[in-house]
Amino acid sequence: MQVIDWDLAVATGVRLVRPGPQVSREEAKHAVTELRRLSREAEEHVQEFARINGAAEPVEATVVDRPGWIRANVDGFRVVLEPLTARMNERRDQMPAIVGAVGSRVTGFEVGAVLAFLATRVLGQYELFLPPDPEGRAPTGRLTLVAPNIVHTERELGVDPRDFRLWVCLHEETHRVQFTGVPWLREYVHGQMTQFLLASDIDLGTMLDRLRAASDAVADAIKGGEGNLIDAIQTPEQKEILARLTAVMTLVEGHGDYVMDAVGPSVVPSVADIRSKFQHRREGGSRFDRTIRRLLGVDLKLKQYAEGAAFVRKVVAEVGIDGFNRVWGSPETLPDHTEIADPGKWIERVGRVRELPAANGQV
Repeated sequence: MQVIDWDLAVATGVRLVRPGPQVSREEAKHAVTELRRLSREAEEHVQEFARINGAAEPVEATVVDRPGWIRANVDGFRVVLEPLTARMNERRDQMPAIVGAVGSRVTGFEVGAVLAFLATRVLGQYELFLPPDPEGRAPTGRLTLVAPNIVHTERELGVDPRDFRLWVCLHEETHRVQFTGVPWLREYVHGQMTQFLLASDIDLGTMLDRLRAASDAVADAIKGGEGNLIDAIQTPEQKEILARLTAVMTLVEGHGDYVMDAVGPSVVPSVADIRSKFQHRREGGSRFDRTIRRLLGVDLKLKQYAEGAAFVRKVVAEVGIDGFNRVWGSPETLPDHTEIADPGKWIERVGRVRELPAANGQV
């Protein structure tokens, strides 16, 4: 039994996604070549500034178009949802076959539609979860840049293309350094996500309750409320797990924003102009666009950037970059929501403590 009809998700997303900006063949080739080169350049700047040792050797970013981004994310979703798929297959006798078949197609269409929306907005990402290689080994991850979206955004903002492309690369490269330089971080995030999925109630009655809650969230968001689908479909146990996941993702996203802006002035001459215009763009959009962002939790992610970056700035100002890097010592040294809101609490608990708990013997 499939939780989601993945083939339908890809087909739907590719069919619904809007085409990218009009560019000549020569312009497209130049953009792809420059993004690959700048991704390597960004790694040097990030590594020198962030001082996270042990990161994997840099490789050129994978540059994709919008359909390519959709296909890549479906591959990642399949890996993440594998534990839930296995559990549902164990319980297939408890659910009528028609419910499973129809449900997987409905969710396949929904996932495809969501990806079509996001595929026009994502500039780049570090793909943390990828299918195993032919020998069964899990890849460490992949830095992916969506060329049409980067070109569209730099044109829309009226910023210097080379500067903007390097600025984007600095953020995404920071994630590569984080997840390859901190040995336990990827497995921690993966473990929390697995716990989140397996804490779901998947009996038919509960599924119907979740659908009703999701419908209420949609209605609330359309009316301008704060409802979102993520909150609507969680169990109480999932909310606790999501709090931990949100805290660590707020940290890594905020750290990415902090690094891109801290490194920026020395290598991206127009960084101040880019940041100002980009921040305005993040907060704008039509009412429909803002409603969809709220429903999908995208606004929560934007809030993570701001809160996480504020935490990093405060900690680095107090204890320096090496003091901040104690955050990567183990899961126990990660900040919780309270500490992100009040960095002084984390500094007292971790930033000035002489001995810290290690993760698998590593600090």
